[in-house]
Amino acid sequence: MKLYKQVATALCERIEQGYYQSGQKLPSIRVLSTEYDVSISTIQEAYRTLERKGLIEARPKSGFYVLNRQRIPNLPDVSRPVQRPLEVSNWEEVLNLLSNMYEPNVIQLSRAIPDLNAKSLIPLRKILSELNRTAPIQTFSYEDLRGSEKLRIQLSRLMVDSGSLLHPDDIVTTTGCQEALSVSLRAICSPGDIVAVDSPSFYGSMLSIKAHGLKTIEIPTHPETGISLEALELALDQWPIKALQLTPTCNNPLGYTMPEENKKKLVALAARYDLTIIEDDIYGDLSYQYPRPRTIKSYDTDGRVMLCSSFSKTLAPGLRVGWVAPGRHLDQVIHMKYVSTACSATLPQLALAEFIAQGGYERHVRKMRSRYQHSRDMMIDWVERYFPTGTRISYPQGGFLLWVELPAEVDTAELNKRTTRKGVSLAPGILFSASGKYRNCMRLNFTERPCIENEKAVELLGQESKKLISELQGEKMAVFV
Repeated sequence: MKLYKQVATALCERIEQGYYQSGQKLPSIRVLSTEYDVSISTIQEAYRTLERKGLIEARPKSGFYVLNRQRIPNLPDVSRPVQRPLEVSNWEEVLNLLSNMYEPNVIQLSRAIPDLNAKSLIPLRKILSELNRTAPIQTFSYEDLRGSEKLRIQLSRLMVDSGSLLHPDDIVTTTGCQEALSVSLRAICSPGDIVAVDSPSFYGSMLSIKAHGLKTIEIPTHPETGISLEALELALDQWPIKALQLTPTCNNPLGYTMPEENKKKLVALAARYDLTIIEDDIYGDLSYQYPRPRTIKSYDTDGRVMLCSSFSKTLAPGLRVGWVAPGRHLDQVIHMKYVSTACSATLPQLALAEFIAQGGYERHVRKMRSRYQHSRDMMIDWVERYFPTGTRISYPQGGFLLWVELPAEVDTAELNKRTTRKGVSLAPGILFSASGKYRNCMRLNFTERPCIENEKAVELLGQESKKLISELQGEKMAVFV
């Protein structure tokens, strides 16, 4: 192999392993010439080779940079869920997943948890520590039902980036986004009511629907553009749907972001059918797009959109701080908040308010967006490399979750049992449907920096998937014989 090809191969491996990340500036030609003990022209030719492969780009008077992935993978099919009201029945599977999430010596590709080791979280930890020492005794008492005013002021400022212009008094803080979704449902629905969801859909929100005695109807969803407005309108014509609950920006689990035009159309459709929209924006600030996409709430003119979010995915779930901007349903939500948890813990709210005010939050999410985008590209490359032929992969527009559709023969619940015994867990697709669909699908997270251990974990998933297919084909052949 020629010298320039050897250098190009070495640099390519460093990019794939995450040593050089998406958007990062590469070492200068002179530095690499010294490092590899080759001529400057050899390094120039190596860089030109990587440019032709679409891995790096040259920027005038600046140098060479790692390119973000441009090629969209083979996407999953548009979902085709059962289109009638159903009772959610996947609690047992969810409980099993939650119970196994903290098994030692298991690489947890199943959890939707952000990177808790990021250095940009250190200022927040210092603020929490300082408040624990110096906060007045009043912080040990009950907080205002709507939550800390200092935090609500900062939240209203943050929401401007999403196009939502809200007064601090329009916001109610909650114990995580899960409570925000729960109080929203209870504020507007009665037992037996029907709630529409995108499909596949986050199992936590569907279990809230189940817990309140409601039924759900799953709406077909495109992996790039989100919920089908045509299918939703047909469902609204046929069924007395009380609310629509969805995550339109950096969706969990598909990763899609609904186009702005579709968000406008959805608000108009909701007004025509007097439909309440519960918008989960928990991943919105992790959008790779800048400026971040607008919320559906930003197009709402009559208070029918209830905007929910939290810091569980941008910072840390253990903070247990979320919020809801419930629009016309403010009084009902405050009532439901009171009868559920009365108020949320004060100290984390004050710490978050200070962290945001100091600019720490914006610095942190800016770094995480870049990190997660690079990790997404690496995870997709690994899945394409190691998984069975015919595998389809989502292309998340933000966040840190990947949806993978395997050939129909693969049962990901069985796959998870096998791989967990070998030290790797995944989230089976059946968790994300009220009707038990998506049995051949899985959700994976890519929060950690790409490393050999995680690549080996993905390789194991691919190997076990191929074994399942081979075993099933062998059984069919035996029956045929």
